[in-house]
This record gives sequence, structure tokens and C-alpha cells, in this order.
Amino acid sequence: MRIWFLFLLTFILLTSCGTYSEKELQNFDQQIQHYIQKNGLHFEKNESGMYYNILNEGVGEEFIQYQDQVSFAYKGYFLDGNTFQVVDESDPLNLKVNQLIAGWQDALMMLKSQGIIQIILPPQLAYGKKHTELIPENSILVYDIKILSIN
Repeated sequence: MRIWFLFLLTFILLTSCGTYSEKELQNFDQQIQHYIQKNGLHFEKNESGMYYNILNEGVGEEFIQYQDQVSFAYKGYFLDGNTFQVVDESDPLNLKVNQLIAGWQDALMMLKSQGIIQIILPPQLAYGKKHTELIPENSILVYDIKILSIN
């Protein structure tokens, strides 16, 4: 099961590139801003359009790099609060940063080992127009991510 998940994740990463109109991008951003305001959250926005809240930068001197392999746990959910996946610390994923969706790449490289971050990804930084078993196309995704180690 885990191998198929990794294959699917890699396939989606490689095929999720799609273009959106400026109007669509603005709509995604408005939905995210509404979610943040409605829930009284505090997020920063980077130039790619990812919203993030670093809860703990992590320990050590080295930030995660693009080629690093990282062990992590996370919870993924939609803006309506429905959870689509949880990967627990007792059975974490262990992947290279460059195998992950664009938004995750941006987020992980802001952290060190044991870092914790919350991110909100518009579709163009996540799975885009692809529909997966767990995630409908054009979904805005929220993740709580904890880095367990850099391998």
C-alpha cells in the first residue's frame, strides 16, 4: 500500500502542472483569506501563493534542502475541516523533498529537523486539476506537518 501511495504521489507531482487564469488564482486566494479571517488564524503568504505558519523552526543549524530525504508526519484537511489523510509519527513517511508537491517543497525548506509548520496550499501548489482518490480537483489543502528527522 505504501509503495503505491509513493508512486501515486510522484505521478501526481509530475503531472499536476496546469495553468490557471488570473481570475481563478484570485478566487483561490480569496477563499484562503476568508478561511484565515473566519478562523482567526495568523499566516504569512510567500511569493508562490503558499500561506504558512511556522510553529517551530526546528533544531540544528541546517535547514532542509531540496535533495534531502526527510521523515515526517502530517494531517491533511480541506477548508471545511474534513480530514483526507493522517500520517502518524509512529509510521511516518520518508521521502526526498524533490519528490513532493511544490507547496510542500517550499514549506519543508523553511524548516530544520523537528520543525513544525501549518500550510495552506492553493491548487496550483498542490494537486491542481488532478482528481485523486482522496482529493478532488482544484482543492485548497491545509496541512499540519511535523519533521521528525532529516536523513
